[in-house]
Amino acid sequence: MTTPFINVPAPAKRAIERLEAAGFEAYAVGGCVRDVILGRAPNDWDITTSARPEETARVFADRRTIETGIKHGTLTVLMDGMPLEITTYRCDGEYLDNRHPASVTFASRVEEDLARRDFTVNAMAYHPTRGLVDLFGGREDLAAGRISCVGDAKTRFEEDGLRILRAIRFASVLNFEIAPETDRAIRECRHLLSNIAAERIREEFCKLITGVGAVRILRDYHEVIEVFIPELAPCVGFAQNTKYHCYDVYEHILQSLALVEGEDLRTRLGVFFHDIGKPRCYTEDATGGHFKGHGDTGAEMTQGIMRRLRFDNATTESVVRLVSYHDREIEPAPRSVKRLMRAMPDEDILRLMEIKRCDRMAHAKGYDQPSSALVEIPRIMREIREEDACFSLRTLAVNGSDLMSIGVPKGREIGRILGALLEAVIDGELPNERDTLLDAAKKMK
Repeated sequence: MTTPFINVPAPAKRAIERLEAAGFEAYAVGGCVRDVILGRAPNDWDITTSARPEETARVFADRRTIETGIKHGTLTVLMDGMPLEITTYRCDGEYLDNRHPASVTFASRVEEDLARRDFTVNAMAYHPTRGLVDLFGGREDLAAGRISCVGDAKTRFEEDGLRILRAIRFASVLNFEIAPETDRAIRECRHLLSNIAAERIREEFCKLITGVGAVRILRDYHEVIEVFIPELAPCVGFAQNTKYHCYDVYEHILQSLALVEGEDLRTRLGVFFHDIGKPRCYTEDATGGHFKGHGDTGAEMTQGIMRRLRFDNATTESVVRLVSYHDREIEPAPRSVKRLMRAMPDEDILRLMEIKRCDRMAHAKGYDQPSSALVEIPRIMREIREEDACFSLRTLAVNGSDLMSIGVPKGREIGRILGALLEAVIDGELPNERDTLLDAAKKMK
């Protein structure tokens, strides 16, 4: 293979030149090198150097530096507006907790630093004049679309269990295959994910599920996902026994996920979890299988999973709501859409329509046509917005103070009456006019 030319951005190039002018080696390293070779724009640029952390700090004494991971030799340097993580060559000591090395030894050669890295495609370094350092076949694996561990795969995973999830995440995001030895080690070592912090699991899983190869990876490595989402296991191979479905529960989930347009995380999570409650709700009679209440059951399960994985509250509430509503019939009429707008923000309504579309299209032939309501409901929602129609207490023409002014006592009674007035306005029984609403409130009182 010819040596690739990598256009190192000016700030990173100047940082390398500074370190070398001070007598040290320095290279761009890791994901930025991988991404440029793949023709992708790197998210950030990392530099590895023979300079010790205190020496790096002296070289960049005139720049803002952050001790990102000083114990492991990493400083972040703000170079001409670009943050650069600069890390000293190092060798990792013994891993005692399947996650972190017990000790770190600084090294003097870039080869030693590359040998400790996880995957061959991440173990390449580049110098603007000396070119590429690729000791483990990273370019070959990039060309083949393959994820391989550096050295013995089982050893790499036993050192750091998170690498198991990182391997399948990279395979999803890059749409790569996984090398046979690495594949065997992933399956053999997957239990090590039980020792990994929930936040790190969540971070990798979110990247995985939004990757272009997500469906294939989730199908091939469902046993890995089940380590941290055991609620998924009953779905795999669970026959639905109904004319409406031609796939088992898990395959239906994956077929639905394959139809999602775009990479929106909440939509993809909503699709992934939408039928997770089905096995718990299954009943059967002479007409076949039934899953009554699986939306609400799935929502409760989803909430538990997302809390366990430390998702933020806003994302959790959104996805739980989407799972709960995914199987509900919503009439494409202003009254129904206003109620929907009370229950969730507009962007979640659009996500819900996408989830419903994908869910329906993954049904058996003859039952796979999306309802026209999925187009009508967003149109009605936009009309309601344009008309500034009332659909929430915030837009109601009266409030709690108004009710107290006519003698309604402070407390639950105000909430009850406001709720009843809002329902009457949404149903078209009352106009959203202050005087009319106060007259109705007097009668309710």
